[in-house]
Amino acid sequence: MSQIAPRETHIAVVEDDPEIRALVSDLLSGQGYGVTECDGATALDRVMARRRVDLVVLDLMLPGEDGLSICRRLQAAPEGPPVLMVTARGDDVDRIVGLEIGADDYLAKPFNPRELTARVRAVLRRTRDRRRAPPAVAREIWRFGGWRLDPASRDLRDPAGTPVELTGGEFDLLMVFLTHPQRVLNRDQLLDWTRGRSAAPLDRTVDVQLSRLRRKLSDDPRHPEMVRTVRGGGYLFSPAVEREPG
Repeated sequence: MSQIAPRETHIAVVEDDPEIRALVSDLLSGQGYGVTECDGATALDRVMARRRVDLVVLDLMLPGEDGLSICRRLQAAPEGPPVLMVTARGDDVDRIVGLEIGADDYLAKPFNPRELTARVRAVLRRTRDRRRAPPAVAREIWRFGGWRLDPASRDLRDPAGTPVELTGGEFDLLMVFLTHPQRVLNRDQLLDWTRGRSAAPLDRTVDVQLSRLRRKLSDDPRHPEMVRTVRGGGYLFSPAVEREPG
């Protein structure tokens, strides 16, 4: 039996087609989530001005401000909510761009209702610590190859002390490598630990995020030294990782 979600978990469904918007809203309400319907960016902004939103289910093709622009704004905002982007089937370029600017997951239309609810649960599970007040514990600083990361604030600094911004997916992937250094991790493990068990076998999100992460870590994609590709095996994070009190 599936677990009923708490009503205090609130989802904004941003979709200009009223029939699809109502269908998605009814589906998520039936799973126990609080839901607000929005027909575009203006309605979403009004909702977020008056209450907390835990997840935005965001259609890509919208009149006025499109989904990519909305996603970029949400990711740039402090405490911005996670985004599940919904795209038309075959829009691979748009899906990749959406992930690059910070969407936490994507789903192609037409979608299976069970897959939608599974991906909603997976995104909320992966991102719940973003929205939760941090416990009163000593902070730790992670160091690797001259780099410095404060996971509590997601503050990443290169060896020269310059800040480097990460999307939510890139941060999740980096944390997987930092907690499993000098160990070969295959693609399925990276998918499972960053996107949950709802990820499809042909999901290419990890490939996109790994490429972006390598560039941000100044790791030459032609001859990567920090995140090495192990032929037939997966990926290995090569630097030694140290943790110290923050």
